[in-house]
Amino acid sequence: MPPKTHYARSGDVNIAYQVLGAGPRDLVMVFGYVSNIEVIWEEPMLARFLTRLASCARLIVFDKRGTGLSDRDTDMLSLEVRMDDLRAV
Repeated sequence: MPPKTHYARSGDVNIAYQVLGAGPRDLVMVFGYVSNIEVIWEEPMLARFLTRLASCARLIVFDKRGTGLSDRDTDMLSLEVRMDDLRAV
């Protein structure tokens, strides 16, 4: 069963994220160009991989702005905007 999806506010955009595990360190998984954090759990090998990562860290996965469950934004994004999204999560 996938973790519960939460939303963080970054500027005027909602960023979808999930948290799994409770290890002593935070580990953020940034997926490639396209992602959907609820659909990734349907792939058994990926689900096992993420579950293993969460066994030793607090794993945070999120959909980047414009992908998956996060709000759409058609503007070309700077690195600073992407980092603001990550900090919001």
